[in-house]
Amino acid sequence: MLGRLFPKKIDNDYRGSWIALWLLAPVVLLKLAIGFNVGGFNPYVSNRRVLISADGIPLDSFGAEAAQTVVYFGASWGLSMTLLCVLAIIAFIRYRAMIPLVYLLFAAEQIGRKAMSTHYFPSDGSGAMSIGAMINWGFTGALAVGFVLSLVPRRKRAGNTIASS
Repeated sequence: MLGRLFPKKIDNDYRGSWIALWLLAPVVLLKLAIGFNVGGFNPYVSNRRVLISADGIPLDSFGAEAAQTVVYFGASWGLSMTLLCVLAIIAFIRYRAMIPLVYLLFAAEQIGRKAMSTHYFPSDGSGAMSIGAMINWGFTGALAVGFVLSLVPRRKRAGNTIASS
């Protein structure tokens, strides 16, 4: 299992389940869009508006400097997410042996950020979740399932065996 997670040779020979690839593709594309929007790279979407609407951050109730700092931290996270997605796209195209490691990196970022948010923002008991929180729980589940599937070896098809003469 560690050999699949940290291969000795990083090539295009992917050994895990193909379902994991199909599961990672939409996660990477959605996270790329999120990172692009939150990072402020999309000229048609205000990253400030994304933080207010999707993440439920009440920036309008903050002082100007505090709001600017929160927008900066959001943009910094967006840049990091965009770069992580670029790494995943490179793995898809050229280095598929890295797919389990890409899953691990995405899951560590996702779970780590979720753990940090519960530490810094304890629940108020209302049970209300922002759209961003619901999307992030979906990502967490998809990444957990995909990570396991990326480590599971593919089954050999019966029709692919060569008969010996």
